[in-house]
Amino acid sequence: MMSRHVEAFLEMMAAERGAAANTLDAYRRDLEEYAGFLLGRGLVPEQADEASIRSFLAAMRKAGLAPRTAARRLSALRQFHRFLFGEGVRAEDPTSVVDSPRLGSPLPKYLSEDEVGMLLDAARAKPGPAGLRTLALLELLYATGLRVSELVSLPLSAVARDRPVLVVKGKGSKERMVPVGEPARQALIEWRAAREALLPDGKPSRWLFPSTGRLGHLTRDGFAKALGELAVVAGIDPSRVSPHVLRHSFASHLLAHGADLRGVQQMLGHADIATTQIYTHVLEERLKSLVRTHHPLARK
Repeated sequence: MMSRHVEAFLEMMAAERGAAANTLDAYRRDLEEYAGFLLGRGLVPEQADEASIRSFLAAMRKAGLAPRTAARRLSALRQFHRFLFGEGVRAEDPTSVVDSPRLGSPLPKYLSEDEVGMLLDAARAKPGPAGLRTLALLELLYATGLRVSELVSLPLSAVARDRPVLVVKGKGSKERMVPVGEPARQALIEWRAAREALLPDGKPSRWLFPSTGRLGHLTRDGFAKALGELAVVAGIDPSRVSPHVLRHSFASHLLAHGADLRGVQQMLGHADIATTQIYTHVLEERLKSLVRTHHPLARK
């Protein structure tokens, strides 16, 4: 059974900080893992000291957990223990002296423009309403760079018939306007015309991509599976294709064609431009190419 303090922390994150459902699920899983580790030492999370937290991190390293995952879990612990300190449950915050795992700087994985074109061609060849849905999802993702959770949970009202934009509710329930290009708009028009054929039991649905599942709309896993099947048809290794890779491709290709980092930040919905700076490798390559092509000394 989860500690009442953990439940109170999750309630605070939802009510006061507007944490998204996916974020809350991740915090819950991380804190459940933490609680299970401490239980073996006869402790509950609110009793943990610095040594217990370091032991937990060491156990994650021994289990081969990626540094980025370990850092995310430590972030959840930090916020939880700060909450306990702020509520007066603890007199100190034991995570304040624990260093975060060192992270490398992996470049984002993305597809080439030709590979995205191959995926789109494979989607266009898929017949029936299901094919139109897959094409609309793919066109929309590549045109906007939405998070997959934002994409599959788009309400029908997010699509303005007379305006080339989407109204997207992102992390922390923050709304943003995202421009949509003509190919994606056309794919949406064709999907909306065929959408009724896939409505569960023919009942009206508020979702742009409805399904018979518990959520009422297509799930992230459902879309990821459809992408994998599309990759096989397109002749691309399915392990290289995911909704997140398409989001990376959107940002990388925009920058490669001259978009500015601040504009890409706004479209991706990043609160901090530092998050968007993982894509500067594309800018660096473009600048190197400019120098190699146009600088008089480079030609020598």
